[in-house]
Amino acid sequence: MKKIIALSVLSLTLVFVSCNENAAKKIKSENLELAKERDKEIKIGGPKLKFDKTEHDFGVINEGDVVETVFSFTNSGKSELIITSAKGSCGCTVPEWPKEPIMPGEKGSIKVKFNSDRKPNLQQKNITLVTNTDQGKEILKIKAQVTPKSKVQQNS
Repeated sequence: MKKIIALSVLSLTLVFVSCNENAAKKIKSENLELAKERDKEIKIGGPKLKFDKTEHDFGVINEGDVVETVFSFTNSGKSELIITSAKGSCGCTVPEWPKEPIMPGEKGSIKVKFNSDRKPNLQQKNITLVTNTDQGKEILKIKAQVTPKSKVQQNS
């Protein structure tokens, strides 16, 4: 029993002594300056997404309609653009995006389908792109005024 207590005290003492160091003191100032320069170069020369539009209004559609739009873009930066993922804010909004890198000056597009089934009235959805741009993500928006099925059937 004495051995267990002595071992526990020794372990706790070792933990407290080893955790007493200040991690900030271990950073070399020349490494910090190099990192700042590297980050500045990435911001200046990194990929940049330039969209022809970032919002699309489908106008008035009928509940159950499946509509789509295309968001065209150009990589106006100085290095290749990579879109890691694209996700709609709900399952009714499905984006398709280029999986291969987009080189500087090249164009690409994001196709977005919206299924209005069981989505009556005003609908506003976001598509979030995860990219290697300075911001790290881009947001595209769609909206539609969906006429409920009951009103569509009454007007028929």
